[in-house]
Amino acid sequence: MAYKILTINPGSTSTKIAVFEDENQVFKKNLKHSAEEVAKYDRIADQKPFRTEAILRELKEGGIDIKAMDCIVGRGGLMHPLTSGVYEVNEAMIRDLTEGTYGEHASNLGGLIAHDIAVEMGVKAYIADPVVVDEMDDVARYSGHPLFPRISIFHALNQKIIARQLAKDLGRKYEDMNIIAIHLGGGISVSAHKKGRVVDTNNALNGDGPFTPERAGALPAGFLVDACFSGKYTKKEIGQMLKGKGGFVAYLGTNDALEVENAVKAGNKEWEKVYQAMAYQVAKEVGGLAASAMSMDVDAIFLTGGMAYDKGFCALVKSHVEKIAPVYVYPGEDEMKALALNGLMVLNHEADVKVYQ
Repeated sequence: MAYKILTINPGSTSTKIAVFEDENQVFKKNLKHSAEEVAKYDRIADQKPFRTEAILRELKEGGIDIKAMDCIVGRGGLMHPLTSGVYEVNEAMIRDLTEGTYGEHASNLGGLIAHDIAVEMGVKAYIADPVVVDEMDDVARYSGHPLFPRISIFHALNQKIIARQLAKDLGRKYEDMNIIAIHLGGGISVSAHKKGRVVDTNNALNGDGPFTPERAGALPAGFLVDACFSGKYTKKEIGQMLKGKGGFVAYLGTNDALEVENAVKAGNKEWEKVYQAMAYQVAKEVGGLAASAMSMDVDAIFLTGGMAYDKGFCALVKSHVEKIAPVYVYPGEDEMKALALNGLMVLNHEADVKVYQ
């Protein structure tokens, strides 16, 4: 009999839920929450009761027997740095997610809601590969000044599951391979997966790596300092230059990668220059990791995320890096399935459950 797994992925104004029977998705809903509804709550954790109620109501209306679930897996939130894997939601994790010890983000609700429902049902609640996964080598943490350490914030959930899938497709084990992963979305993360560990990656949130549809990536530090002290911009405005109003938004006035793709196809040469520059910077990041973290011993490179559907952009990146290693494309980002597969590995005793401390 197939295992039944409920997955929960909270966003700022939405909560995605899905039910899987082993690897097969049998139910999926994206619950929308109005900005006014969310604004009623001072802190992220305070949203837990109303979101939990909405989930249980939707499952009931969909004819899903919540008592039949074998485990519940929520999206991992902001916690202290962790090694990759599946973690059971425990009191230490609940405390940090509830208090926002390491930051306030809607994803903090994933583990909290999963735990509440799991307790009610008498099953286990887990989180898997949160954005704070940190397996970086010590040498990769140096930036050039001790006040500004390099940190690991990347698309760990999707990168890890796709890397394992790639290894499986090649008839190999993830832990035996050297892989460079490229996640292409609103944020872009390029990571060196060395024998099962992400030993180096860019901070995909703000201030590192390639520019993206809405993020500036690494900027010339001197010019950034000048802008900060010019008196023309507030701290908030500078922050928005780094995240939200950088990249395509700054150059082209849009964060819609599909709009940019279509403009390039239609022959817009100015937009094509920016498009090509982003591919150039992605490839530059790959080359740097291949030489430093991998010593040019790379088994495979893969592209994933929403922009990996853009065959033209993938072809540009591939043209730069294919001499390093074979390039594979796994378009899209199925976080719900990634969560379910991690839960399934635990239920099948294929993965150990780690303890958050």
